[in-house]
Amino acid sequence: MVTIVDYGSGNLRSVQKACERLGAAAIVTDDPQRVAEADRLILPGVGAFGDAMRELGMRGLVEPIRAHLQADRPFFGICMGLQLLFETGREGGSHAGLGVLAGDVVRFELPAGMKVPHMGWNTVAWTGIDAASRAVGPHDYYYFVHAYHARPTDATIVAATTDYGGPFCSAVRRGRLFATQFHPEKSQAAGLALLAAFLA
Repeated sequence: MVTIVDYGSGNLRSVQKACERLGAAAIVTDDPQRVAEADRLILPGVGAFGDAMRELGMRGLVEPIRAHLQADRPFFGICMGLQLLFETGREGGSHAGLGVLAGDVVRFELPAGMKVPHMGWNTVAWTGIDAASRAVGPHDYYYFVHAYHARPTDATIVAATTDYGGPFCSAVRRGRLFATQFHPEKSQAAGLALLAAFLA
């Protein structure tokens, strides 16, 4: 069973359908007890960092998510679900995140003529060999839509980088924690391959 965290934002049904297409039962919930009991947890999301943390707090979901991660149970973060793992988000001020990973989340500073947000298809450069990077090809494209990106303090957790006016961290991994800045549920076969590796 896959548990998808509902905090009022994100492509919840798209993520659920992608899991079901891969043969996994998946529920969408904002029930802290069900999140606490999850075997596999997916934290999706779009929107603003501060708003997302506020919604998680109001629904009592912060501590169950942290406990899941501290126990090193399988976790997949998507887009905002990656950014919230870090200590601080810099969108509209400074906001505390889940603090599971050291680092912050900042707005793109790009050369003149490049648009923010970074929106559309782009490739990623995977680092190291693991179940995720074995599941994909070096020239696969993934779908991005974001104006902010994570800056991990610990370079060893960077699972992939992407170039958009310069390289940025587009995936992280630590133990059984894995998260992507792009949307695997919108990334066709390449994205489904990553979700399949997580489910396996």
